[in-house]
Amino acid sequence: MEVVFGPQRSTPPPAGSAVTIGAYDGVHLGHQHLIAELRRRAEAGGLATVVVTFDRHPATVVRPESAPPLLTDLDQKLELLAACGVDRTLLVPFDRQRADESAEEFVTEVLVDALAARSVVVGADFHFGHGRKGNVDLLTDMGRRYDFVVDGIGLQSSGAGGAGGPVSSTRVRALLADGDVVGAGHLLGRPHQVRGVVERGDGRGGPELGYPTANVALSPGLALPAEGIYACRYQRPGGAVLAAAVSFGRRPTFHERADGPLLEAHLLDFDGDLYAEEARVSFVARLRDEVRFDDIGQLVDQMGRDVAETRRVLARA
Repeated sequence: MEVVFGPQRSTPPPAGSAVTIGAYDGVHLGHQHLIAELRRRAEAGGLATVVVTFDRHPATVVRPESAPPLLTDLDQKLELLAACGVDRTLLVPFDRQRADESAEEFVTEVLVDALAARSVVVGADFHFGHGRKGNVDLLTDMGRRYDFVVDGIGLQSSGAGGAGGPVSSTRVRALLADGDVVGAGHLLGRPHQVRGVVERGDGRGGPELGYPTANVALSPGLALPAEGIYACRYQRPGGAVLAAAVSFGRRPTFHERADGPLLEAHLLDFDGDLYAEEARVSFVARLRDEVRFDDIGQLVDQMGRDVAETRRVLARA
């Protein structure tokens, strides 16, 4: 997949393009369904497929006080879009100037001049431009002028007959906040993953508890599951994937108060140095709540049970 940073650097595909536009946070099953529709239309018309998305979530500029936590950082979003078989992603810088741009200006600059759009596929409730005044009707009107057709696609539903409700980034975030990583994974089409660099911790896990852990430093602004103990898969640089029992919480047995939660991953059947590596931690199942133990022995016994349960869960997953 070609990644182009900014409309001014985009050369229109010779035969024109089929385009979709959106934040695409999470690249969940609803997004994947829309991209599959885009690819079908592109193939029928001999067009290149293009996703237009942004270098940051627009809400961080328009309403930073209520911007949602991100399901994917930018690198992961681009990886997931590439896996969908997209020819090009046009990454649009989003700043105050872009937020003040009218919907009509966006269409002419991005869809017409940068991409020579011939087909535009968006969600039926898609809005864009200053004041969110752009929508499917406006796109359709401008398409008549600039020779592109517009399809507004309804939200993909989860469950048989849509009984599970629509697939959306908002629903995924709500499930994660409840600790339902299985439900979130169902909507994403994969386990929810977070990424960060392994940092040195207090060194208690190995010498004192017998369960060494990798302390993964997470970037602010990410969507994280509810605090608790999880069965996870841990991917190292180079692609090796290991089973991991993960504690995401405030370690109440050792701390009366903690500034914030910490992600600690105990890798099963592994003995080695992980410091300064990037870790990719995928949440497969929630095992239990985080609790305070009266003594270290009780904690160690429970950690042994958590490791055994992690083995059982991942063997079935």
